[in-house]
Amino acid sequence: MDKLTVVLGEFPHAQPLLDGEAETAGYAVEPVEVKPVIGAYRRMIRDLEFDVCELAPVSYLMARQQGVPLTAIPVFLNRRFHHGDVQCAAGSGIRVPRDLEGRRIGVRAYSVSTGVWVRGVLRDDYGVDIDKITWVVDDDDHVEGRVPANVERVTDGRSLGELLRAGELDAALTGNAGTGRAGAPTAGWTAAAEPETGGDEGPYPLFPEAGTLAVDHYLRTGIYPLHSLVSVRTELVERDPDLPTKLYAAFARSKRLHLAARPGWSAVPRLARQGRAIGGDPVPYGIGANEPSLKAMVRFATDQGLLDADFSTDPRSLFAAGDYPDA
Repeated sequence: MDKLTVVLGEFPHAQPLLDGEAETAGYAVEPVEVKPVIGAYRRMIRDLEFDVCELAPVSYLMARQQGVPLTAIPVFLNRRFHHGDVQCAAGSGIRVPRDLEGRRIGVRAYSVSTGVWVRGVLRDDYGVDIDKITWVVDDDDHVEGRVPANVERVTDGRSLGELLRAGELDAALTGNAGTGRAGAPTAGWTAAAEPETGGDEGPYPLFPEAGTLAVDHYLRTGIYPLHSLVSVRTELVERDPDLPTKLYAAFARSKRLHLAARPGWSAVPRLARQGRAIGGDPVPYGIGANEPSLKAMVRFATDQGLLDADFSTDPRSLFAAGDYPDA
């Protein structure tokens, strides 16, 4: 039986696959732990170090465009809404999205998926000219070579959170995409304390009613921001064209097994809340179930200079040939 080295983040609904309870037909899964898992993204894209690896979706698209021999299956292990991810510096005077024009906004790297989704929403829904914003980054993109002129690199070693508190950034993204981390995603990278919000001294949210706005955006557009797709070395697919179908079936079975043991997404309260908000599965797999989100992701990444204008918008062209019933 062939072995597959597999790197995934800590997702309870993928654990049965890693444990071997949800079998991948004809293969033995060999889990590889990388913390933080985003440290594996770069290793997969640049060195093809693993057989199967979770990747940031935008980084995957950029890697495909550059001819990196990777393909993917439509398994999206994580989803997030992003209206709540923009924090404004105390004293910045930012009150509405258009106030961001001409300002400096911190984000870990320009191509980070959260940044792509946030910029897309700001442009589509609020008419923000994102090219009039200076995007301040403190880390490299996983795929190099597509940084626009309005991106500036932090050079003095301070974190984005420190810069936001000092008023040297007008706003910043939160979490792993910005103020919730310190340092590049190498071994030993640790989370940073998020700046405290509220009051006269702390940052404040751009969208105080972020949850309501996010659900409204989903109901109007069908866009449910994708994160964490599953990539496979192309060489393995060429050797076994049925591997994508086998892997997809294993991930779908893994999710079913997890939910049978922990119904209602009780193991992941954030996903449980998102499922209630959208009235369905918080992490749907498959191409059909995710077509609006896939098309939006390609459009946003193209508009933001990360993909060429002729990059295919056909969702099926983004994945290995296979049988992917919605799951």
